[in-house]
Amino acid sequence: MSSPQPNTHGLPRATWSRLTEDQLLTQCEVDTYRASGPGGQKRNKTSSAVRLRHLPTGLLVIAEESRSQHDNKAMALKRLWKSLFLHLRDDLPVAARTPEIISTLPDYAQARGADGRLHLSAKNPQFWFAVGVVLDVLAACEARVADAAALLSISTGNLIDFLQTDPKVWQEANRIRTLAGQKPLK
Repeated sequence: MSSPQPNTHGLPRATWSRLTEDQLLTQCEVDTYRASGPGGQKRNKTSSAVRLRHLPTGLLVIAEESRSQHDNKAMALKRLWKSLFLHLRDDLPVAARTPEIISTLPDYAQARGADGRLHLSAKNPQFWFAVGVVLDVLAACEARVADAAALLSISTGNLIDFLQTDPKVWQEANRIRTLAGQKPLK
């Protein structure tokens, strides 16, 4: 997977994250190749591995687990979609950096429970949308967890628990912290 990218393309992440798989695929350069490793003779004779490069953002994902090119393409598209939320940051304008405004963002407001906490699992369709907003806020706060939690109107513990829900989210949060000169979360 490619290294994380700031949102330098000038368009909001939603430009790509709300596309259908077919629409997203049309924006990609698709390469197929023979995957190495175990899997028997068929794996070494067919070009079933798939590499997708999303041309507008430069994100790169691969899938080579399956002996089926079709299955690998579907897996690569899912990884690309997740990468949009993990690796593209939408800058929050200074005027939007208030708890009142952030709590009304559709991608975030729907992710909070009746108690105001983030309880989403990675299997919930709203999870990745919420991840995008949470990481945007964390980046806007120069990776200070307490400040990000205050803007998100949740406790610091709830924010850390949410970031730990998925290993890739945790990794990206720590990358953001490192870039901001903060120590990684443990």
